[in-house]
Amino acid sequence: MAGEFAARSLQKKRKKWSRKDIRHNKKVKAKMGKGKREDLLGGSPQARGIVIEKRGVTAKQPNSGIRKCVRVQLIKNGRQLTALAPYDGAIKFIDEHDEVTIEGIGGAQGGPKGDLWGVKYRVTHVNGIALEMLRTGRKEKVKR
Repeated sequence: MAGEFAARSLQKKRKKWSRKDIRHNKKVKAKMGKGKREDLLGGSPQARGIVIEKRGVTAKQPNSGIRKCVRVQLIKNGRQLTALAPYDGAIKFIDEHDEVTIEGIGGAQGGPKGDLWGVKYRVTHVNGIALEMLRTGRKEKVKR
């Protein structure tokens, strides 16, 4: 069909198929972003935030127990999230209004790990001191 006088029909075909192309179609483009989970840290590996409250999160079935977590408001964008205080007795060293550093908890595709519903982050530092150091007694928390 690509003969000497076929230019008009070729243009029409090109126009027809360009509407079906993802790069040109606004409706398809709008749907492409949907379904992706939003990363609260904005793509960065760690973020700092202020502790709003301490709370216990119950584990999913078949496990039982209350996992110690904190509600944190991020400094960079003001969003709130729930972060786990890992290991035994770590929650004792975190108080309200402390500045904490959080990181991803390491679940599949950036999601929650294990039996914790909706908890995707964990606390690593409190007021600039590693939580592990505080927990093992190698350092003391700075009194502000």
